[in-house]
Amino acid sequence: MSTLKHPFVTEKAMVSLENENKIQFLVDRQATKKDIKRDIEKAFDQKVKKVHTVMTMHGEKKAVISFENDKAAEEILSRLGIM
Repeated sequence: MSTLKHPFVTEKAMVSLENENKIQFLVDRQATKKDIKRDIEKAFDQKVKKVHTVMTMHGEKKAVISFENDKAAEEILSRLGIM
C-alpha cells in the first residue's frame, strides 16, 4: 500500500518548489519518513535527499520532500500534470 495520497499544491508550496526544489505531499498518518522516501523514489525514480513531515491544521500529515537532482521536483509535478 502506498503511503502517498496526493501532492499538496498551494501558492506557498509552489514558491518552495521554485526556490528550494521541494514538493509537498499529503501522506498516510502512519507513514514514516523512510516509507515516504521509499515510495517517492519508487514512484518517480528520483533520489530523495530529505523528508520533513508536519501535521496540518486539519489533522493530515504533510511531507516536504527535497531531492538530489535540482530539477526533480519540477519534473515530478510536470509528470503529474500540475505544472
